[in-house]
Amino acid sequence: MKKFFLILTLLFFTGISLHAQEDTPNDDQGTNRLQDKMREYIQKRLNLNRAEAEKFSPVFIRYMLELRKTHREFQNDVPMRQLEIAKVRVRFRDEFRQVLDEKRADRVFECQREFEQAIKQTLIDRRNGPGGGIRRNRAMQF
Repeated sequence: MKKFFLILTLLFFTGISLHAQEDTPNDDQGTNRLQDKMREYIQKRLNLNRAEAEKFSPVFIRYMLELRKTHREFQNDVPMRQLEIAKVRVRFRDEFRQVLDEKRADRVFECQREFEQAIKQTLIDRRNGPGGGIRRNRAMQF
């Protein structure tokens, strides 16, 4: 009887932990904030006016969702992932050109790369900064 309860308890807690790890696009608040920051950064770098920014935002959001989907689908196959990302960029470059002029539409990807590099550098700086990257709880510091 004890073994039965032990197995039942293990299955129950495993099911709860698996349910807690479900990944839905709407639950990714940190990713959404980062995407919003990237969108704002690109809009500033391209000097978009309000009307252009309103047209650009939905296209950029769809681009980011498609890019994330591609990364997940081809997670273990790097050459195919690179090919699919290139296809997504070509398709969205045409959509960006419908909203922006050709020169600024091509710069979207350059600005995206600049933003990603800046984020990577910020993470490296935080990791190598004071404290050696170890996060300490302020209440526990002596």
